[in-house]
Amino acid sequence: MQVIDSFRGEYSFLSNFHKCRVEFEGMVYPSVEHAFQAAKNPDPEYRSLIAAAGSPVTTKRMGKKTQLRPDWEKVKEGIMLELLRSKFSDPVLREKLLATGDAELIEGNNHWDRFWGVCRGEGLNKLGKLLMQVRDEVNNNKE
Repeated sequence: MQVIDSFRGEYSFLSNFHKCRVEFEGMVYPSVEHAFQAAKNPDPEYRSLIAAAGSPVTTKRMGKKTQLRPDWEKVKEGIMLELLRSKFSDPVLREKLLATGDAELIEGNNHWDRFWGVCRGEGLNKLGKLLMQVRDEVNNNKE
């Protein structure tokens, strides 16, 4: 089985930092990362600041400093799934995702994220698993 273990270069579109239109709770964001960081806090002013932030890196820093909604640990995976579904509703991105075939998608990283990805061979790879779930859903809806 093919393994895609880096969301860079040819596969950078799989990254949450990839620029794309993502809708979440009535607002539009310029990347999944923007929307995910906005979801951490329901304050409309905070979400507007996140939506307007230039880079996904900036939004990630902002998200680390915000007060998390009380249910964050319970809802974050479901929110990520919703955001990925929004991202891959774009026909061009959807086709690129389908073109990965049945490859195992692993969010390999070197920033010690062992929840969403895999660092130095260890991690839960939640992002990769959700991407494969979305790919399966898209494939099943094609038939």
